Amino acid sequence: MKLVVVILTLLYFAKAQEDQFPDDFQFGVATASYQIEGAWNVGGKGENIWDHLTHNYPDKIKDKSNGDDACLSYYKNEEDVRLLVDLEVDFYRFSISWSRILPTGHVNKINQEGIDYYNDLIDRLVAAEIKPFNDLIDRLVAAEIKPFVTMFHWDLPQPLQEIGGWPNPLLADIFEDYANVLYKEFGDRVKDWITFNEPTDIFEDYANVLYKEFGDRVKDWITFNEPTQICEQGYSASDKAPAYSQAGIGGYLCAHTVLIAHAKAYRLYYADYHEEQQGRVGITIDTGMSIPENEDSEEDQRAANQALEMNYGWYANPIFSAEGDYPEILKERVLNMSTREGFPKSRLPEFTPQEIELIRGSSDFLGLNHYSSGICRFIPDGFIQGPSHYADGGVLRIEVVVNPSPDWEGSASSWLNVYPEGLKLLLIWMKEHYQDPEIIITENGYSDDGRLDDCRRANYYNAYIEQVLLAIKEHDVKVTGYTAWSFMDNFEWRQGYTERFGIHYVDFDDPDRPRTPKLSSDIYRNIIRTRKVDWEYQAPEFRVCDWDDWEVTTEEVATEVTTEEPEEETDEV
Repeated sequence: MKLVVVILTLLYFAKAQEDQFPDDFQFGVATASYQIEGAWNVGGKGENIWDHLTHNYPDKIKDKSNGDDACLSYYKNEEDVRLLVDLEVDFYRFSISWSRILPTGHVNKINQEGIDYYNDLIDRLVAAEIKPFNDLIDRLVAAEIKPFVTMFHWDLPQPLQEIGGWPNPLLADIFEDYANVLYKEFGDRVKDWITFNEPTDIFEDYANVLYKEFGDRVKDWITFNEPTQICEQGYSASDKAPAYSQAGIGGYLCAHTVLIAHAKAYRLYYADYHEEQQGRVGITIDTGMSIPENEDSEEDQRAANQALEMNYGWYANPIFSAEGDYPEILKERVLNMSTREGFPKSRLPEFTPQEIELIRGSSDFLGLNHYSSGICRFIPDGFIQGPSHYADGGVLRIEVVVNPSPDWEGSASSWLNVYPEGLKLLLIWMKEHYQDPEIIITENGYSDDGRLDDCRRANYYNAYIEQVLLAIKEHDVKVTGYTAWSFMDNFEWRQGYTERFGIHYVDFDDPDRPRTPKLSSDIYRNIIRTRKVDWEYQAPEFRVCDWDDWEVTTEEVATEVTTEEPEEETDEV
């Protein structure tokens, strides 16, 4: 009988481990400097391209708002770190405002007030308890929360845009200098760096500043966040600052510089800082998963794969593939389309052999921003008039029909449709195409109208995080971290304050910008505590969620965190 009990006990614990994330898996939340800091002209900060766009062309923003004040996080390090401690996250991913460190974009003028601000946050995160520190990074250190720092999240200093912005190849060296300052100032505490969020291209000088200033504490760096957002939407489609419409040309020039800038910042770190600081440098690239319109159709399967190669591979292949360089399908299609359009050569720049080697392998992890998926199929060449990256591709977001399934839940964002399995499928695809890399999910989240009882967001996190666990357990994908976007409601770029992604509500009508935890923050904290998704768990201070239909039930429990009745959930977004 004792043997039976022992066996059953072992089976129970084995089953429990199957449902849990590994002990070393890390959970965090993310923000970006322009979206939360405010204080746009305070403390020696210079003008960036979003300041310039929103002040001079307010009609570009849906509600004609701007980030001048945003969430006032520049003044709220202590409060924000306390919320992070309450959330029990392992790390906080935030970006550094280039213009706050280097007001002109160049290293000839380093702003000490900006350095002090980020030092305050980092030290509060890293240290063992909350104390009255002088700067941002110190606050993070104090709370034993790992600072995960993005060097560039779309807010290019305006003086650098005035010399051409990311399509100007000189920006690669300028970015390297910036990174160098960051490594020096913060690298003793920051051990995880991201160069670019959805990348762009002006980095070398800037990277130099970052490494110098923060490398003693920052151990993980991300160079660029979402380069496609920076390049394709900033220099081709005019959807984001600087809002230039140079379709089919500007985006390719921008991406080319961004990739070289990222690689220079990476090589700089390993040449001058890694031995002492022992940190990591990576890049974040965004993509949805491409789903064949007809899963039984080989043609639609090829279209889905081509969509990923043309979009995600544009940035990932030069860094993470065994051979380096742009994907062959990208080079072939842009050359063919350029010839048809009368160009004497391809609109896609070519890397030299030396640049291919510089870029190949220049990342310690693959950062992934993922929100949604798309259903795709081929459409004929010429159906969409070029030149444009969209016309070049032949598939999703290029020459493709994207039709969200009627079975997929919507959101407050027209582009965000809920298909959790898409994340698992994407992670498997990345493992198979890029030499089984370490993957950190650096953004994943859901938009709504800002309600506190945000059952749909909580459902989204449960469903998507569950798929991450399946990718790890069933397919041996090396996912080591997950980041919820976002820590708080913020300025959502061209949408202003009309869409909310935060797990903390921010009252933008109150000049003090108070923060209030939402239901989703409790659900996410429970996932972090238990290291698993528990569909039976309900947030005790909020309404009970019905996970089957994404609705709030009529049953209510305590609502101590709210002062007024939350709006009823509807099917409208």
